[in-house]
Amino acid sequence: MKKIFLIAIVFVCSNASFGQMINYVTFQAEIANRNNDFINITTLNGQLLKKIELNKKGIFKDTLKIKEGKYRMNDGVESTELYLRNGYSIKLKMDAKQFDESIVYSGIGALENNVLAKRILQDEQYYKTDFTALDGAAFENFKNKKRELDLKLLENNKLNVNFIAVEKANMENTLQSLTDYYKKTQSANKLNNTMSPSFDYENHKGGKTKLEDFKGKYVYIDVWATWCGPCRAEIPFLKKTEEMYHDKNIVFVSISIDVDKDHDKWKNFVSEKQLGGVQLFADKNWNSDFMTSYGVISIPRFILIDPNGKVVKGNASRPSSPQLKEELDKLLN
Repeated sequence: MKKIFLIAIVFVCSNASFGQMINYVTFQAEIANRNNDFINITTLNGQLLKKIELNKKGIFKDTLKIKEGKYRMNDGVESTELYLRNGYSIKLKMDAKQFDESIVYSGIGALENNVLAKRILQDEQYYKTDFTALDGAAFENFKNKKRELDLKLLENNKLNVNFIAVEKANMENTLQSLTDYYKKTQSANKLNNTMSPSFDYENHKGGKTKLEDFKGKYVYIDVWATWCGPCRAEIPFLKKTEEMYHDKNIVFVSISIDVDKDHDKWKNFVSEKQLGGVQLFADKNWNSDFMTSYGVISIPRFILIDPNGKVVKGNASRPSSPQLKEELDKLLN
């Protein structure tokens, strides 16, 4: 299962030994099938640094004055990480329909940013493993393998030493987050066979919807956000699962934990991607009572509740897992 962990690391250092005469980054891109007419460069915690317009061919060139470190580039509902340092002159080429899979950088600073692009793809593949289902020893092996893969990406001695330090710190924080999440999900399993906490959230189709509205049906809940790549990767599998069980006694509910400022982004994403099931928007995002009751600290997260409101699985199988079909067939057939 691919997971996203909220870790913000910004590394700042002196620019004395690099690009002394250049106190800005030159950033240009050619984006096919763009999602928007502009891109946003933000800090990792979402603070907007610059909004850059694209021309009709999806091309832009601009400059940014920044502190050295990691940032994000957002193209509509998609985003990726950047490592920026004054003196860099980076050119990006990508196809927004494939996004992460198509990203290629060239120019000064390309080496570090291509490592980021590879690491993001590597993570997407690695998190297909549902590590929460592993026993303690297997989970430790899972973490050790991830550390090994991440360190291998940093072996090139031409990489910026500050970038390597940032990525190693990010790796260790991610591994700690994995450990925390693993412990939380083991704790969440203790909710199985107990009455589920409730919710009362805004429905994309209008009004509000609460858990009790689905009494008499199984409820499969997907906790997600528009900015979460692994969450979006599960969407095609979720759609297929919905189609497979459309005439069964089950309802599929997706709960977004996007922050309030991204409310319209959520509404547009649901409409543009023609998402099915029941689409809800959580109040207080991560801090919603329902989320804290289930110990949700990373996404995507899936929860299965029975027709009487009891928790079948506080940490259910993901839509892309063959195990989910086995579990649902056993309950619904």
